[in-house]
Amino acid sequence: MYANFKNKTFVKPINNSLIFVVLLTFIFIKVKKGTVKFFNESKGFGFVTEDDSNTEYFVHVSGLVDEIREGDVVEFDLKEGRKGLNAVDVRVL
Repeated sequence: MYANFKNKTFVKPINNSLIFVVLLTFIFIKVKKGTVKFFNESKGFGFVTEDDSNTEYFVHVSGLVDEIREGDVVEFDLKEGRKGLNAVDVRVL
């Protein structure tokens, strides 16, 4: 049995608990939506404010899928960085 999630193929695990963990991970990962508060193109970093919580997250140019500008509405994932959570896989909506 094989499962394909977002172009990642998982081979049948030794027991069913691994399937359960993988499925829960994909069900509960929620893509965040927000607005670019600030982005300095020459320095390659900025901040995104999440819509639901008004929390600001650092974003680096290496975490961008699309070019962003201040005021853009974006969706993003979060990843632990050196100084806290960072917005990654940032895409303009």
